Amino acid sequence: MGLEVHVLDLGDIALDTSFLVLAQDPGRRQEVPTFGFLITGGEAPIVVDTGFSEPGIMANLGMEGWWRDGQGMESALEKHGLTMADIPYVLHTHLHIDHAGYDDKFPMQTTVVINRRELEYSVSVLMGEQYPAPYIKHLVDRLHHEGGALRLLDLELVDAEEIIPGVRCVAAGGHTEGSMNVLVDTDEGVACISGDVIYDVVHQLVDPHLQRMALDPAVTGNHGGSKRGEKGAIRNAVNGMRFVLPAHDRPAVLEAGRVIGRTFDRVPGPLIENDAWPGKLTRENQEVATR
Repeated sequence: MGLEVHVLDLGDIALDTSFLVLAQDPGRRQEVPTFGFLITGGEAPIVVDTGFSEPGIMANLGMEGWWRDGQGMESALEKHGLTMADIPYVLHTHLHIDHAGYDDKFPMQTTVVINRRELEYSVSVLMGEQYPAPYIKHLVDRLHHEGGALRLLDLELVDAEEIIPGVRCVAAGGHTEGSMNVLVDTDEGVACISGDVIYDVVHQLVDPHLQRMALDPAVTGNHGGSKRGEKGAIRNAVNGMRFVLPAHDRPAVLEAGRVIGRTFDRVPGPLIENDAWPGKLTRENQEVATR
């Protein structure tokens, strides 16, 4: 039996729309979810990304953050009958402010797994407050803690590194220099947890904003490398995959690299075709997507 990936609702943030997709409606404020992921069905449950440390820290980037009813790591895991002490591995697509803030709440017996280059990049000061000091200081504490509290990968030098059977990490090639994708073998094909290489499925993949060339993805407004590199990273995240799971949008279902529909809170899950998708889902309209 294949593995499953469940969406963990870790909070909401408000930011400028052009941050999500380059040059898309700049100056308009938009609220988006912040997701982590729970991988189940294997030899151990795995969490991917942990959200922000507390909502107020998003002001470091001129944004707002919220924990609303049922959001946050404890509540999200409780829905699956788990606590943080039950999680042997936390994997990070990258270490930005809304992805790695809750690591210090996990016990030191939990192994946090990151790409070595991402830890190096976090202290390069190229992206400043994207990497809050308390997050990085905690990872350094894990680095020097006995018992395997931190595992560093070298994904630029190897094709992939396996965490448990059916779960492997590969270099993402975009967003940050050390970002990684987490690939999960499900009964319906490979699911790619892609971090922030993709923010907005509709406006980057389905109907790419301001793109005229066939199958040319739109890039985000927040990347540390070149635009060409970002386009390649997006292609890596979708080519050969059955699902792609961004951290700020609901999962997409793929066929030959094209988005054919969406799921709401897990993969594999009920397919919602593109024409039936109600746009960015909120709690008020999620019933439309789960009928």
